[in-house]
Amino acid sequence: MQDNYDIFEELSDFLDGTFHQDMGSPEQALNEFISESSKECLAFTIQFCQEFLNSDISDQEKEDYIKSHCEIYFPAIGLTPIQWLKSLIEQIKEAI
Repeated sequence: MQDNYDIFEELSDFLDGTFHQDMGSPEQALNEFISESSKECLAFTIQFCQEFLNSDISDQEKEDYIKSHCEIYFPAIGLTPIQWLKSLIEQIKEAI
């Protein structure tokens, strides 16, 4: 993957492309992403998600950004957007 990339662009592409209005469920969408992606792609996804979470923007800005790029109603799943993204990272790590 590229050494020079924009974590916000990568994250928005991942969220918009995976967790869109036509997905069956967030779990199903993640499972499909994992099964269709190479290990290199999964490792890169973990990398830019972690960089986003470790960035200097506020937690509120992070949550707003996540919510604006995926079709998930977070109160229904009982997680904040940040908790959800951390959970995705762990699930992807387990798949590698």
